[in-house]
Amino acid sequence: MSLMFAAPALAEGLAPGGRPASDMPEEMAAVAVDEHLDAQVDLSLRFNSHTGESVTLESLLTGDIPTLLTLNYYTCETLCSLQLNAVLEGLKALDWVAGEQFRIVTVSIDPNEDPELARTKRASYLEALDKGDVEWHFLTGDQAAITSLAETVGFRYSYDEATGQFAHPAVVSFLSPEGRVARYIYGVVYGARDLKFALIESAAGRVGSPAEKLILSCFRYDESLGKYTPFAFGVMRLGGVFTMFAMGLLGIVLWRRELSGHDDGSES
Repeated sequence: MSLMFAAPALAEGLAPGGRPASDMPEEMAAVAVDEHLDAQVDLSLRFNSHTGESVTLESLLTGDIPTLLTLNYYTCETLCSLQLNAVLEGLKALDWVAGEQFRIVTVSIDPNEDPELARTKRASYLEALDKGDVEWHFLTGDQAAITSLAETVGFRYSYDEATGQFAHPAVVSFLSPEGRVARYIYGVVYGARDLKFALIESAAGRVGSPAEKLILSCFRYDESLGKYTPFAFGVMRLGGVFTMFAMGLLGIVLWRRELSGHDDGSES
């Protein structure tokens, strides 16, 4: 029963193939993403950590680093596994480490799941990631907290009582260090470049090297594709920077050669 929406257009009332969402089963039509950019997440919301400790989002979202947020549930063997595995693959290729330049928070949308299940899930993903005990929080909570967080980020999902499963979109949300919604990336493939660019944007440039920020300026987030793509003006601007650098380097080389020639002449 899990359902993936891979692009924002599908979150605007269209089923795959352009069929109106009204023609879909009711529980499927309710599944979508309403982008709430700049919405402030309620930092007082309380969840249970994988250790069983009761924590607030405020206690987790500390410092000047952004947050990669996913909403899944841990007993889902279809879309949730695909999505979290995709996040995992993107993180493996990323030269950043969760807990240093960013953090990850995964929240279960099933209020019946407990910290022990979250702990088991977290352990398996950290082992597969093979980067140590990084800051990837796996949380569980009551329905009120889950609903509040989901509504803030615009994550609409549905529970099918017949199968006991949730239908939900596949999307990763990015929060600013202050807990404001900054970006969404859709689908079940998350490239390291897209993850890094979204994190740099979400932190308003507070993370990332000067070179990475310069490269980001040559890409633009494509809402129809749900990822970053190069645009002509940015590429031209980057080309201009490299041209100026190359000309400056050439000038230094010629200047040093000229000095060397003068030195040789004075010695003869």
